[in-house]
Amino acid sequence: MQQNTTKAFIEDASLDWQDMGGGVKRKIMCYDNRVMLVKVQFETGAVGALHSHFHTQISQVDSGVFEVEIAGEKKVLKAGDAFYVTPDAVHGVVCLEAGMLVDVFSPMREDFINQ
Repeated sequence: MQQNTTKAFIEDASLDWQDMGGGVKRKIMCYDNRVMLVKVQFETGAVGALHSHFHTQISQVDSGVFEVEIAGEKKVLKAGDAFYVTPDAVHGVVCLEAGMLVDVFSPMREDFINQ
């Protein structure tokens, strides 16, 4: 498994955004084998399609407003709110007002690194 060799301090301006298409950009902030921190920027109307993965995910709404769906339950969340996704739970978001999610994954998302 890959190991991040970044320094203890990560400066946001030194990292590039990845354009994921559909009004979504992603920035991998840091990771090791056990955990990963990722910023995801959404334009209004952008969709994080329903999906699942074996990772535990905790996400905080840094800015904007999102309709979040987890295992068939929907809730509108705004800046400061957070959500928790258990492994293999189907989840996704619709961005109602442009904003950013800060995602934490455990273990790290190796599929993000290999793209």
